[in-house]
Amino acid sequence: MTDQNEEIMSSLQQQALSQLVKDLGIDNLPQDKQNELINKMTEVLLKRIFLETMEKLGEQGREEYEKMSEGEIEPEQVEAFFKEKINDYNQMVESIVEEFKNEMLSANA
Repeated sequence: MTDQNEEIMSSLQQQALSQLVKDLGIDNLPQDKQNELINKMTEVLLKRIFLETMEKLGEQGREEYEKMSEGEIEPEQVEAFFKEKINDYNQMVESIVEEFKNEMLSANA
């Protein structure tokens, strides 16, 4: 996983991704293959989480997020903002990861 992706992902998302790697058996692959697959999965998950987050924020929340992201901002601040604006943010993230995992498992079946 790249440093940039690690910075973007919250600890919750990182834990979910680690579990997904184990569930899919990716942790048994050579390290270079693991890294390649993890990077691809991270990219897909971040996009899905971001899109769902932006949808749930609504127009006003998106405008606040855009203003906030114009300056220097820490990933923790972004996560706190999302949790404040979206009541079920953690559950939403977990749901997206679970849906992705099910897609990956059914594709491997």
